[in-house]
Amino acid sequence: MYMKMKDKTITGGMIVAAGRRVERRETNPLLKIGSITVVKRIVLTFQQVGISPIVVITGHKAEEIEHDLADYGVIFLRNEQHENSQMFDSAKLGLGFLHNKCDQVIFNPVNIPMFTPDTIQRLIECGKKVVIPSYQGKSGHPLLLAAELIPRILQYNGNHGMRGAIQELGVSRHWLEIDDEGILHDMDDIDRLDLLLKKHNQQILHPFVRISIEKEALFFNSKTKLLLLLIQHTRSVRSACRHIALSYSKAWKMLNQLEQELGYAVVERKHGGSNGGKTYLTQEGLCFLERFQQFEENVRRYAKQEFNKVF
Repeated sequence: MYMKMKDKTITGGMIVAAGRRVERRETNPLLKIGSITVVKRIVLTFQQVGISPIVVITGHKAEEIEHDLADYGVIFLRNEQHENSQMFDSAKLGLGFLHNKCDQVIFNPVNIPMFTPDTIQRLIECGKKVVIPSYQGKSGHPLLLAAELIPRILQYNGNHGMRGAIQELGVSRHWLEIDDEGILHDMDDIDRLDLLLKKHNQQILHPFVRISIEKEALFFNSKTKLLLLLIQHTRSVRSACRHIALSYSKAWKMLNQLEQELGYAVVERKHGGSNGGKTYLTQEGLCFLERFQQFEENVRRYAKQEFNKVF
């Protein structure tokens, strides 16, 4: 389970990028607008406002998407039934994973990539349980959902996807008027997206801070952090590896090096049971992870303040 900072609202993000082989080229998450893929553009927009964790639901071209985002600190969930399922089925995978890990969730399909960080910030600060952005009276994406609604959304089995699930909640939906036409345009309108590119690139201008802990060599960074977080959630190193496109042998090498440098056990292996053993973080490992997350938050906040002041 992700550790929540005291007095801080945690906003998670979900990008549905599963797709099907039969879909048109325009819906390809790896299509480039400017010099980066649409899925990376959405991740950067999320990260600009501090959204974490970010979950990307993959299916078609899963390995290529994972490679494209390998250094961006996101979590991958594969919809193995993507060829025979709808977007809402992929959304359920992401919501199920994010439940209990954040207070609210920003949900976005990968084919709408050009909304701005300011739009996300306004959704986050709105304080409503369901927030839908609107531009000149037309609703768009991404959506904000309070995490407390997730169990009821997961129970929906109707034929109207996320829209139907939200309507069945009986919760008031809040339409937030936004001066951002990017919330409306999908990849079918590639010419319009290209026209928005310059403005969007200016919006996502931000400092990109890579934080690591080193002695003679690096032994802890954002990848190691994600590995520990996922071990704590899945109780399995192998499962954790699948979520961050990391090999099992590499994961154990990272864990062994971490323990050697810290001088104490970070993970605890418990053997036995019909499903094999489980792996947990030790109390010392949990404490170290929590301190790193606080340190990371402090550094990123300072870096953003200084960047805004200087530039």
